[in-house]
Amino acid sequence: MLYPENCEERLGFNEVRQLVRKHCLSTMGQNLVDKMQVMAKFDQIDKFLRQTKEFKSILENQEPLQINAFFDIKTLADKIRVEGSYLVEEELFKIYTSLQTVFAVIRFFDERKELYPSLEALFEHLPIERDILKKIETVLDAKGKIKPNASKELFEITTAIAKGEQEVRRKMDAIYKNAVASNWVADGSLTVRDGRICIPILAENKRKLKGFIHDESASGQTVYLEPEEVFTLNNKLRDLEFDKRREIIRILIATTDELRPYTPILLSYHSFLTKLDFVRAKALFAIQVGAQMPTLLKEPKTRLINARHPLLQLSFANEQNAKSVVPLNIHIDDGMRILLVSGPNAGGKSVCMKTVGLLQMMLQTGLLVPVDEHSEMGIFNQIFADIGDDQSIESDLSTYSAHLNKMRYFVAHANPKTLVLIDEFGTGTDPQFGGPMAEAVLEVLNKKKVRGVITTHYSNLKLFAGDTEGLENASMLFDNSKMKPLYILDIGKPGSSYAFEIAQNIGLQKEVLELAKDKIGTNQNSIDSLLVNLEKEKRQVHETKVKLSNQQNRLNQLLAENEKQKAYLEENKRTLVKEAKLEAQHIIRDANKLVENTIAQIKQQQADKEATRQIRQNLQKGLAKNEIKIEEPKPVVEFDDSELEVGDWIQLVGTENTGQVLEINKNNLVVALGDLRSVVKRNRVQKISNRQVKKLVQRSSYTSSLNDAVSSFKAELDLRGMRGEVALQELENYMDKAIMLGFPSIKIIHGKGDGILRKLIRTHLKGYKQVDRMEDEHLDRGGDGITYVYMK
Repeated sequence: MLYPENCEERLGFNEVRQLVRKHCLSTMGQNLVDKMQVMAKFDQIDKFLRQTKEFKSILENQEPLQINAFFDIKTLADKIRVEGSYLVEEELFKIYTSLQTVFAVIRFFDERKELYPSLEALFEHLPIERDILKKIETVLDAKGKIKPNASKELFEITTAIAKGEQEVRRKMDAIYKNAVASNWVADGSLTVRDGRICIPILAENKRKLKGFIHDESASGQTVYLEPEEVFTLNNKLRDLEFDKRREIIRILIATTDELRPYTPILLSYHSFLTKLDFVRAKALFAIQVGAQMPTLLKEPKTRLINARHPLLQLSFANEQNAKSVVPLNIHIDDGMRILLVSGPNAGGKSVCMKTVGLLQMMLQTGLLVPVDEHSEMGIFNQIFADIGDDQSIESDLSTYSAHLNKMRYFVAHANPKTLVLIDEFGTGTDPQFGGPMAEAVLEVLNKKKVRGVITTHYSNLKLFAGDTEGLENASMLFDNSKMKPLYILDIGKPGSSYAFEIAQNIGLQKEVLELAKDKIGTNQNSIDSLLVNLEKEKRQVHETKVKLSNQQNRLNQLLAENEKQKAYLEENKRTLVKEAKLEAQHIIRDANKLVENTIAQIKQQQADKEATRQIRQNLQKGLAKNEIKIEEPKPVVEFDDSELEVGDWIQLVGTENTGQVLEINKNNLVVALGDLRSVVKRNRVQKISNRQVKKLVQRSSYTSSLNDAVSSFKAELDLRGMRGEVALQELENYMDKAIMLGFPSIKIIHGKGDGILRKLIRTHLKGYKQVDRMEDEHLDRGGDGITYVYMK
């Protein structure tokens, strides 16, 4: 039950209804949307919510459920019921199209048994009568027109008409040619007058050709004449057209008579299509506002997580500078029945209250709501709202009187399953009396264990809520440094109205503010200041808690990764030690065999010197196979930060290649890298200290490193599956090597796909002056999925 009557309008549900209505395909679905009402039965609400959720899933998963259009079958079924009436071609085709939709939907769900149980219940006992389609198909074609062979008589009439038209055309062409040859015809070709084909004849020649004159030109110089021979044939055709029309009506009457027994089934199909359109519209609206199905509870309580006002959300989305709705987190239960929300004006108190009321109303009409799916929402038997100004000239009611009338009704009819929403509680009269009156009403409502959200500025209500079980203070956070509302609900403490801070921010004179502070009284002023300071401190504590929580999460993540890495290393260590022991056992076993074989061979040779020497060499070779070579550590290169000069030795950054500076041109250096001369950027080299130059240059000449680089370089680069920026970085490093090593051509494998990576790579390669041209691979070996790059 809703109170007052304009409750839906005040909370914005009428606008939601119109948004859902726009998604309907038929007037039947729109009528169901108009009839939506707040329900209080758990099973009924749960059924409607699950139907909408399942249809939303179908739409989001792009399932092949085609529902393009259907029509009002009920009106047509009512027409069929009347004896002697008949459906015209268009009406028959509407029934045919609608039934095709019905059977396509049923087939869709039959192929997905038990996947969408709530939607399957819509046609659980619906009979399937495909004979209706067959009866209509015998008389209508695919475009909804009567078939020429719908009956034997119609076929004969249609054939006769076709022959007659051919005869008329043949005779008319012959007469027209003779008239043209005799110069009787005016400028122009055959034309139609009064539905008859006529020849434009010069007025002076109209007696030379027998026939019926249908019209003449404005000047009277031309008459439009139907030849006598054709006139008779056209009359016969006209009679045939009348016969055809009578036969079509007879066929339509017969078809309608055949459909009359199926009237109850047609009404059942109408009901199914109406419900389907209704559920589809609700699902589309849910997608539009990002709605979900929360956990539905039978108890009158709610816990909203990241709730958003749907109308505010859509309004922000339509603006050019799209803003986002600050989500609302709120809970109302047995321990915290009534939430008293305070805070500055335009801080979001009313939006908070209206969000709770609107979402509750949407849920209990079977609509999904824009909240996190882990939210919980119960069911209320009554929703009472006191929002806005309801003063009435006719009833001689002031604003305050109107509020009191509602409070009287609330107190008389509210119960533990009532959701009460009151905006600006106690306003409209002298605060000295309005505050205590509001407090008294609040106390009575609390004793009745009513649930609700109430907004107020009155300090006595904040104090009362702080000391009373079942009531809880809450405030809308406000950034007093920037003087801007944050639109975040903070449950657990009252909020300041920030009256003086806002007045000071908009530039109200200082003397006015001082006078106001003196008049408000020391106690009230100190309370308001205390609330401001408390809110500031609490926000700082909240921000610190969030920061610490993030750091703790990061620490836990690092510890978990560390433990995982440690366990991996321990396991790896055990594996390596085990493998090393096994290898050592094999080596020792092989060495023992080798020594034993050597001793045996020496004994057999009876200490022959040459044979013994050969056997000892074989032993040394066998032992050398298992010898572990200790790699010499690479010397640490010492770099010099002093200014580069011609003759200095440098090392390329990220490589072990060294060279000597031959020329310096601003940021470009001409460097001798062995026998190769190359131009490199200054920021890509590091100067080697003088004391290490000789040793480093002797240790590794560029010629040897160049030979190693050439031997290890592959003239093929595979970039498939890489992201654009990663692929370009790999390509750039590869091109540097290819150009430096002087390769004449290289092969880049990038794959086909949508051609995005190929275009990106080829555009980048065009920036190299060393590139002469690019070509696709042969079609049999990859085509445009591979690019050959030829150097100059």
